[in-house]
Amino acid sequence: MDYSSLMNLQGMLFLLVAAGIILRKQGILHEEAKAVLTDLVIYLILPCNIISSFLIEFNITVLKKFAVILVIATLIQVVCLFLANVLYNKEEEGRKKVLQYGTVCSNAGFMGNPIAEGVYGAQGLMFASIFLIPQRIVMWSAGVSYFTESPDRKTIVKKVMTHPCIIAVYIGMFFLITQIQMPLFLEHTIRGVGGCTTTVSMVLIGTILAEVKLKSILDWGIVKYTVIRLFFIPLLVFLSCRLFSVDPMLLGVSVLLAGMPAGSTTAILAAKYGGDYIFATKCVVVTTLLSLVTIPLWCMFL
Repeated sequence: MDYSSLMNLQGMLFLLVAAGIILRKQGILHEEAKAVLTDLVIYLILPCNIISSFLIEFNITVLKKFAVILVIATLIQVVCLFLANVLYNKEEEGRKKVLQYGTVCSNAGFMGNPIAEGVYGAQGLMFASIFLIPQRIVMWSAGVSYFTESPDRKTIVKKVMTHPCIIAVYIGMFFLITQIQMPLFLEHTIRGVGGCTTTVSMVLIGTILAEVKLKSILDWGIVKYTVIRLFFIPLLVFLSCRLFSVDPMLLGVSVLLAGMPAGSTTAILAAKYGGDYIFATKCVVVTTLLSLVTIPLWCMFL
């Protein structure tokens, strides 16, 4: 891994986040723009980015790695669900909901893909897309249940199967396995749109950070959660992968995505379903800012 490239990547991400903050503070991006940018990323840009990551040469080695990283990601979600149910029982109910959701659902969907692509290239992005499947399933099932009553199984399956990012994985795997060449103009369009992922997603995170006052932002609950989210979980993943001699790229992608900050949906769901919205927003802000330090440190360690 090229350390200077990683620093350049982190510097770029920081500037894009700063741009989002400035645009929001100046009123150029209004409150409504945040919802528009979110939908744009989820329904168009990120799916194109995922599809383009699968447009590589396929072989049996890649298939085996798919299975390995899917197992790793599934086990991580199982462990995170366990941690969420045992670590926060002494917290006030509104804060407990936030901490439980934030433990099982990180911001890997937004930040993880550009980080994996920047560090490990197109293959890293492809494996990151597979890694995110179990988290997306948990996000629409157990994750939402922390704030609301669990929906019926049919609703869960429908939401998971029709999520645009999951559909993009199906499409990408079809082209990867069949090795069918799509029309060149279509491929260029998909790659072009997908190339906007980093820029738009980081600016979006900046607009979220702009809404939070940074005074008195830390308390013991946030410090505890930050250590768990950014350090303990990825460390546990690293030690487990080393114990079973997992391929270095799969290990690296798994550790980096396991160490992503709290997702912005943590604050959104807390506000909608009666959780502690202020506390949730602080968790998102603190872990996002500190991840600009911890992610390079994890990369150096790897």
